Amino acid sequence: MKKNILSLSFVFLTFFLSYIHAQENNYNLLPFPAQFNGGEGQFVVNAKTKIVVSAKDALLKSVALSFSNTLKTASSLPLTIAPTAPATAKNVVFVRLNKALGLGNEGYKLLVSQDRIILEAATPQGAFYGIQTLLQLLPVEVFSPTPVANVAWTVPVCQIQDRPRFSHRGLMLDVGRHFMPVSFIKKYIDLLALHKMNVFHWHLTEDQGWRIEIKKYPKLTQIGSKRKESLVGHYSENYPQKFDGKEHGGFYTQAEIKDIVKYAQAKYVTIIPEIEMPGHSSAALAAYPELGCEPSKGYEVATKWGVMKDVYCPNEKTFTFLQDVLTEVFALFPSKYIHIGGDECPKDAWKQSEFCQGLIKKLKLKDEHELQSYFIKRIEKFVNSKGRAIIGWDEILEGGVAPNATVMSWRGTKGGIEAAKQKHNVIMTPNTYCYLDYYQANPANEPLAIGGYLPLEKVYEYNPTAELSADEQKYILGIQGNVWTEYMPTPAQVEYMTFPRASAIAEIAWGPSGPKNFEDFSTRLKTHLKRMDYQKVNYSKRILDIRAVTQFNNQGQLQVRLEKLDSDSKIYYTTDGKAPTTSSTEYLMPITLDKITTIKAITTAGAKFEEKFFIHRAKGKSYTYANPPAEGVDTDKKKLTDGQVAQSPRNNSEWVRINGKDFEITLDLGEVRPVTKVSTNFLKIIMNNVFPPNSVEIGLSRDGENFKEAIVQPVQYQLEGSWDILPVVADFKTARARYVRIRAKNAGPAPEGHPSAGRPTTIAMDEVVVD
Repeated sequence: MKKNILSLSFVFLTFFLSYIHAQENNYNLLPFPAQFNGGEGQFVVNAKTKIVVSAKDALLKSVALSFSNTLKTASSLPLTIAPTAPATAKNVVFVRLNKALGLGNEGYKLLVSQDRIILEAATPQGAFYGIQTLLQLLPVEVFSPTPVANVAWTVPVCQIQDRPRFSHRGLMLDVGRHFMPVSFIKKYIDLLALHKMNVFHWHLTEDQGWRIEIKKYPKLTQIGSKRKESLVGHYSENYPQKFDGKEHGGFYTQAEIKDIVKYAQAKYVTIIPEIEMPGHSSAALAAYPELGCEPSKGYEVATKWGVMKDVYCPNEKTFTFLQDVLTEVFALFPSKYIHIGGDECPKDAWKQSEFCQGLIKKLKLKDEHELQSYFIKRIEKFVNSKGRAIIGWDEILEGGVAPNATVMSWRGTKGGIEAAKQKHNVIMTPNTYCYLDYYQANPANEPLAIGGYLPLEKVYEYNPTAELSADEQKYILGIQGNVWTEYMPTPAQVEYMTFPRASAIAEIAWGPSGPKNFEDFSTRLKTHLKRMDYQKVNYSKRILDIRAVTQFNNQGQLQVRLEKLDSDSKIYYTTDGKAPTTSSTEYLMPITLDKITTIKAITTAGAKFEEKFFIHRAKGKSYTYANPPAEGVDTDKKKLTDGQVAQSPRNNSEWVRINGKDFEITLDLGEVRPVTKVSTNFLKIIMNNVFPPNSVEIGLSRDGENFKEAIVQPVQYQLEGSWDILPVVADFKTARARYVRIRAKNAGPAPEGHPSAGRPTTIAMDEVVVD
């Protein structure tokens, strides 16, 4: 009797696990297929399941073996590979070529029934992408590197016809700023393949380090691959800047590169190498000074980030050097494209060079921009002569684009749109949507990054062909995410910044054009993140975060709206300072506040939130500027009275800036009211030319014209030191007023010794609190 009970319990447990996993892998595919139909039932993988693939095609068999080995590792099932089986055979996974499929080289067709699975593709590459989908249809545990017990290995019934929207679906990795080990490069390629991305853009040379072995020029790695030290903190954090005193170096041998290229080919990932020119060349100049316009200068591998003024001189020595380098690069990388950079090339050295000015006259060029165009066109001619083509950043449009060049548009979308209208091939990678070194959540709570703000939902909303006609859209080859590593010293940090935003880029690149549903994407992504857990990816969990947005109701009361991307979880919150639990108030509508309040919240998915909101007499009140801020900044005049006080110098969006002039606002409280105290904050980022004001005058008025009561305060600070937030408080005790005027005196031009000496400085101010 006990044996029967145990048997029934085991049957129930197996059914329950099967049900749970059917829910977990309920078609949570990413990227989602172009055409999809679900069905009833499941295909069950067991010890007798066979994988049938013809032995005639070695590449196709390799694809089938990769599936078999992955599933075997996680399931411990003794899966077998067979060359043939009857078309009506059951418990079989067919993997076969069908050149008449009509879905292109990367498309595939996947039919899952309860009896069998049929995967067809015109090429092994298409079959490889079909296998990625099949793996995602299995329980997430299939990605485990070790056997997992008590898993029902099932595939839900479905019909899929799939092909990518774009031919270029890429991720770039900068290893110039921080060198990354070979093992991580391979893991990065694995993650591209998981997302059906097919291009790894490898940024190999930079001002801060040359990372590729060139046998003809050994000093490139002997000298150019090492910098003596690196910047500490953010570029703008300290004045003067601080350095760690530690050498940073590393490069890839040609043997390692050949191995990585072979590894990528097995994953159907093409590696496009980037050799920067004519700018971003300090490391090469440090190794071979004769390539610069001022060889006696004493070039060094750069130790700080940013744009360096040392660039290649467009003389014959330089062109011979670059042709020799590219010849060795061609031998290592079989890709059609070679990326030659072309971005951020200051013209200072060329303007001061007698040789360059003579060359401009000799070639009858208009200016240094046309000299850069001459440089790029000459390199392109050489690259084309070897059967290859160049890609360059959108600066190659300046002075006239090379005739056969593909433009990689990074400064927003404008360059790509312009190039497409000129009938040049384009890869869209605008910083506004595709720069994965930007903050993805509140910078005050995030690891240090370069700046900017690019949350997951904004990445997902991008459409690479917007603003283009149907004819112009055909010149858009695809989309790419870029990972610049100034502030990513480790592989773990690269993973954190890259994923899951790269997952959104992958879906944009693969899926058909048309409306997208972010809520659906985020639901599928939650399952996808579990796959990456098994691959030990240190992705960002910010999709689970709670975010606060302030608004005002019709009565002028401040309300706090709590938002989250995770639609499945619930929010619970407190306003009394106590830690929230699931027994606390559930968030269902905006929280109305009538006093200074700290809101603490949690979600059932484990996210935590805490923020202090300032309720004061100026909340939501209107104000006017004497000198308007920059175009597009605080256009609705709400930022200075929205109840949210800036928490960090990192977050540019929290501050209102006025350049070169005094910062003066007049705030209208709506009626004469008691005013006891007025306070605000000013930002100090000396390296970025953001100076606190010399003095601040805070005045009160009943009529808006006569400001009789005023308190003037000098602002005391040290020029040297770290960035900071400086408060200014005026205590009026018993005054009454309707209008509050704040005049912050601009510090004047940046002083001698400052990188921007003589240039106007900026004042940045935050919330005006009136009590």
